[in-house]
Amino acid sequence: MSTVPVYRWRLAPPGYATFRQLRARGLRPGGQDVAAVLERPRRRRGPLIAYLYRIDRAKPVRPMTPARWAALAKANAAQQVCPNCHRDAGYRIPTSLGMCVTCAYPDQCS
Repeated sequence: MSTVPVYRWRLAPPGYATFRQLRARGLRPGGQDVAAVLERPRRRRGPLIAYLYRIDRAKPVRPMTPARWAALAKANAAQQVCPNCHRDAGYRIPTSLGMCVTCAYPDQCS
């Protein structure tokens, strides 16, 4: 097993990018392994770690198909339906409550 190079914060050579930086460029890692690790030291805890990928090996992001758009819309719509009263709340139901605000706090809502 080979080891990957470790760079300190802000000292990575050009040609490497994090997952978010790749995504901002419209790219994805495309199955490649982590090429390097970026470490940011912290005082009282372990270092923050970011994985770096080679930009020249990255592939373009796959476009959204109509079926994917439909599945995403269906999933978002399902998260707006209250499981208690079965009404569309008009917003995403908080997972901390598990139901719409009207059902969670019936005394305060009128």
